[in-house]
Amino acid sequence: MLSSNRLSGLIALLLAAFVIGGCSSTATAPVEQQEPVSEPPVAAAPVEEAEEPSDFADDGVTPIDASGRPLSRSFYFGYDTAVLNPADLAALEMHAQILRRNADKSVVIEGHCDERGTREYNLALGERRAEVVKSFLTSAGVRSRQIETVSFGEERPADPGHTESAWALNRRAVLSYR
Repeated sequence: MLSSNRLSGLIALLLAAFVIGGCSSTATAPVEQQEPVSEPPVAAAPVEEAEEPSDFADDGVTPIDASGRPLSRSFYFGYDTAVLNPADLAALEMHAQILRRNADKSVVIEGHCDERGTREYNLALGERRAEVVKSFLTSAGVRSRQIETVSFGEERPADPGHTESAWALNRRAVLSYR
């Protein structure tokens, strides 16, 4: 049950609503229309369209970050593996964003290996490396038609040396924009 104070308040609220709602204007004289005040025309300031920052350098194929610095396009792998380094995932996500925003652009992912192993084995390993990068990009929303993969195996070394540091530079996947 409602307390008497609440009931009194509710009744007072209803009465006020009826009184306010019942008031209406009964004026019979026409209301004079006020003439509009004319102000001198003001020239509109030109509206500058906010230009979207470009995803590419002036050459049209070098991807850049929000600060205008080139993004890394080489991603390195351990010996005899095709597993992405966790440190590369942020850069790959930026590439995915750029490709999603630029449906007219495409990328070739080149898989590379060091000189150890047979030619056939290195071509297959290079293909797996390119495919793992492609898989990441497509799972991040890039259309598969924007991506092409190719394996060069050991044929195009970044460093022609025969040392562990040279081999580490050769075990990579490289993104080339078109």
